[in-house]
Amino acid sequence: MESCPSVKNVLLLDSEGKRVAVKYYTDDWPSHAAKLAFEKSVFTKTEKTNARTEAEIVMFDGYIVVYKFIQDLHFFVTGGDNENELILATVLQGFFDAVDLLLRNNVDKRTALENLDLIFLCLDEIVDRGIVLETEASVIAEKVASHSLDGATSFSEQTISQALATAREHLARSLLK
Repeated sequence: MESCPSVKNVLLLDSEGKRVAVKYYTDDWPSHAAKLAFEKSVFTKTEKTNARTEAEIVMFDGYIVVYKFIQDLHFFVTGGDNENELILATVLQGFFDAVDLLLRNNVDKRTALENLDLIFLCLDEIVDRGIVLETEASVIAEKVASHSLDGATSFSEQTISQALATAREHLARSLLK
């Protein structure tokens, strides 16, 4: 267990530091108040940074926190002080990209709240009890889409025009980076 990469929590906060979706995998924060205090502290420490193009890494209260922002959402992944930063960054990027795929490149607070079930399913596919299961965004999104309760078609069942539109959007984003 100690050689497995592990995550302490995954946080998705809005631009004011309020919860959108959070999952804690350890008892490092034993109470609801302790969790809220940690979230507020992490948000306050990182809000002035420009983590929009690449993930940033910070050591905070004995934890490694990797974070990235898009629109009015702030994504955080926390690991222990002995955890590999690259693994935490890969978990963050997988979560970030999977949410982007599932929300069809329309990642903002309103859309995230409307699709909260997909975001929590996404977290469940990435991490289970702190152990990293999957980091590949397309695999995560495919699993979430297949589990989705609303009957949405999976990515493998998209029409040709939908698949081409998705591919075109991804190509355009990769060229603009």
